[in-house]
Amino acid sequence: MKVTIRDIARKAGVAPSTVSAVLNGKAKESRISEQLADRIKLIASDMDYQPNYTAVSLRTGKTRVLGLIVEDISNVFFATLAKIIEEEADRVGYKVLYCSTENNEEKARERIRIFNQRQVDGFLITPTAGMRPFISDLLKQQKPVVLMDRYFPELGAPHVLVDNYNGARLAMDHLLEKGYRKIGFVTISLDQVQMHERRKAWERSLAEFGLPVAPHHVLELCYHSRPQDSIEQIKVFISSTTQLDAVFFATNYIGVYGLQAIKQLDISIPQRLAVVCFDDHDIFGLFSPGITIVEQPVQQIAHTAMQLLMRQFEEAPLVTRELQVLQPARLVVRAST
Repeated sequence: MKVTIRDIARKAGVAPSTVSAVLNGKAKESRISEQLADRIKLIASDMDYQPNYTAVSLRTGKTRVLGLIVEDISNVFFATLAKIIEEEADRVGYKVLYCSTENNEEKARERIRIFNQRQVDGFLITPTAGMRPFISDLLKQQKPVVLMDRYFPELGAPHVLVDNYNGARLAMDHLLEKGYRKIGFVTISLDQVQMHERRKAWERSLAEFGLPVAPHHVLELCYHSRPQDSIEQIKVFISSTTQLDAVFFATNYIGVYGLQAIKQLDISIPQRLAVVCFDDHDIFGLFSPGITIVEQPVQQIAHTAMQLLMRQFEEAPLVTRELQVLQPARLVVRAST
């Protein structure tokens, strides 16, 4: 027999409207105490209450479902981001549908179309370069949108990301202070703001230190290359670049490829080559020696993104300072430098 709101209200000793307010995430605005709200949620869970989402959507115009679109859900950064957002959404009574774009424009277009058909209440997106017109359309439709990890400077979409430039400067300052002078930079050939900022930090750090910014010290990998092809390119780059004494990998999965290349070349870290990577990976802490990284505050990024989205649901206008939220990065020094 299907459990109803009236059944929960009877067991909790409250009015059905009180139960409805709690289960629809409106306890606070209905001035229901946190203690009572928690008790109602617990009773609903114990009774295995399953809401009729179609009825709720027709009544309120809301589905209480969010669309989360990331670059690659298998990447540890995006997987962690998705997990935290799902936990945050559960806490405020929302469910999350999520998918990956793999930096594929057609796939990104299709994902947005599907989420629109599902009438998700809002979008949390780590956009690919080709998603600019799709994001613009969502904004024109006045859909609640928050961009994460990257953004489009010309679009007025709220966004939250790590301070990529100063995070990369932390890594470069560390390498320079340790005496490294010929520092290679391995990145991805994508037109994305976070990659531009990391490369800019590499260039300016060298220039301000009075060192040449040598084009042959940069390797740009194709995002869609097979892992083994990328590993081979890194091997050629390291072995052919004269007297390279350190390498800065611009993102974690490139760093993983880099470690495989270095191992195949039988190069010792850090005696022959120091290694630092932007963003962490489980492998980096287990690898011997441990890899120095620039850590992204994933928890804060996810939490802030949810806050910015919830503000739009409340029809509270975002002030200018909330359109761009930069989170500070942290340098985690390990034995690779």
